[in-house]
Amino acid sequence: MWYHKPVINEELLQSLPNLKIVASSGVGIDHLDRNLLSSYGVKLSNTPFVVSTDTADLGMALMLASSRRLVEGYQMAVSPDTEYFPADWLGAELSGATLGIVGMGTIGYKVAERAKAFEMKILYHNRNQRNKEEESAVGAVYCKKIEDLLHQSDFVLLSVNLTAQTHKLIGKRELELMKPTATLINISRGLVVDQDALVEALHNKVIKAAALDVTYPEPLPRDHPLLKLKNVIITPHIGSATKKTRRLMMENMTESIQAGLTGLPIPNEVL
Repeated sequence: MWYHKPVINEELLQSLPNLKIVASSGVGIDHLDRNLLSSYGVKLSNTPFVVSTDTADLGMALMLASSRRLVEGYQMAVSPDTEYFPADWLGAELSGATLGIVGMGTIGYKVAERAKAFEMKILYHNRNQRNKEEESAVGAVYCKKIEDLLHQSDFVLLSVNLTAQTHKLIGKRELELMKPTATLINISRGLVVDQDALVEALHNKVIKAAALDVTYPEPLPRDHPLLKLKNVIITPHIGSATKKTRRLMMENMTESIQAGLTGLPIPNEVL
């Protein structure tokens, strides 16, 4: 499967009686019915580790682009109407700011490693607390309650899998808990955020800005209000989109398929 295609439904499974494995690109498997696959005896694999470095890089890129208003700055610099650069056109600094990471898995931890180099204060909320050595290595402080992280963070970065528990994890209440000067960055899945609530929060300056690599749907309808807001940056779900990583993803999928067809242990099998 690449970009969630083909759609795996019962009709397809019935038409493929010898199907042994579905190899899905990327980390997220929210587009698949695992119970349905299991009922047909079909195994499932993904490519969770090869995408983590690039996705973490993009998280930092979105944070920098939003904080320093790079998209607005580019538009100003190339506009035919620009006659001078205003001295009071300012962004926000990352150094010394507080980053709250929601979801400290492989990607979230790599973001923390990068943020440490920017001298950021790092908070994180996760289902399970990481061990003290891992926390100490990046200077991260665990927040058992997401509310504590939202209250304190200048930047809130979402790096969680989409599940029933994380569906619209960030809604009106959570956005109102954030600082009015805070920025929301989403590199996980669009449905982790209540988009209607986000539009309202950005329009009413409940939070300062958002930087999103994911939305729902993708792409957004061309008349969607998120596309009209100046305090939003949206990229086309490119967390893993580098030549090297996409090749490694395909290699991972091929290895899983070969193992599945020969009855060997499947690398990156989703259990």
